[in-house]
Amino acid sequence: MIQHRWHRDHQILEIEPEGPLQQSDFRTLAAQVDPLLRDQELLAGLLINGRHFSGWENFSALVEHLRFVRDHHRHVHKVAVLSDQSLLRLMPALVGHFVSAEARPFSQGERQEALEWLASAG
Repeated sequence: MIQHRWHRDHQILEIEPEGPLQQSDFRTLAAQVDPLLRDQELLAGLLINGRHFSGWENFSALVEHLRFVRDHHRHVHKVAVLSDQSLLRLMPALVGHFVSAEARPFSQGERQEALEWLASAG
């Protein structure tokens, strides 16, 4: 399951995976996000809260996740990843080669700093 919440008048989307990610999680998230993107086309930022991230249920869920990223990454200006897990903290450096958004890691205790960075211009 992926919990999501909006910040700063729908300019920043925070997502928080809970448990192994499933194919249906990305379809559900797209149904929530796509109508907004039709209206404003670009989000200032995406905050990925990796506190409870535990991977994918199966290979099909991973493929659906990659499809979701492919279809949505051009609509996001910045991505902040909140995590104390070393693998997730490396994610911004890795995905920076494949997505148009600027990406940056933050420790779990830096949530407010991450939101401020996402909201800042540039």
